[in-house]
Amino acid sequence: MSKAVLKFIRLSPTKARLVAREVQGMNAEVALAALEFTPNKAAGIIAKVIASAVANGDYEPEEVEVVSCRVDKGPVLRRFKPRARGSASRILKPTSHIMVEVAPAGTKADNDAKPAKTEKKVEAKVEKKESTPAPKKADKKAEKKGDDLTKIKGVGKAYQEKLNSEGFFTYEDVANMNEEQIQMMEEKYSFRGDFNDAVASAKELSQSKES
Repeated sequence: MSKAVLKFIRLSPTKARLVAREVQGMNAEVALAALEFTPNKAAGIIAKVIASAVANGDYEPEEVEVVSCRVDKGPVLRRFKPRARGSASRILKPTSHIMVEVAPAGTKADNDAKPAKTEKKVEAKVEKKESTPAPKKADKKAEKKGDDLTKIKGVGKAYQEKLNSEGFFTYEDVANMNEEQIQMMEEKYSFRGDFNDAVASAKELSQSKES
């Protein structure tokens, strides 16, 4: 088995993973041929990494298959765009780390006996789940009741669910967010615009609610 790694490539990991999933498990020669005719920036980059992995092991492309094609998230480059009233909006430029592993075809044959054991484990887990009483959904809903966060500037229904998943249910929760939490929400969920405006809007809603 041999591998090749390409780091800090200017490419979105989300877009690169779409190509990586299609290539994984394919013969290296077939994968290179398919990527050559794929109209995608990630296709050309991943093809070069596969060719490098094949060359590192002194293999021929038709002799090996792509065992693993992994795309990890790299550091995000931050740029700013001027906006109205002297403000600025953040522009995020993601980077990726691509790792490809190739191995001679047929090396996975030794792992054929494992699925039977895993099926037994799955059946045992299902029996345990059936025996344990299911939690009451009504209690969870009661705990998670909060304000309508869609009234906050720039927050829709989809982003409200993301805020709830991070533990923010009321206007006060959003208004009291610190800089680290604001930066986390912008980077993790790609908030459109400046999240500071949403925090300011939440403070206004929180004050009007108290009055």
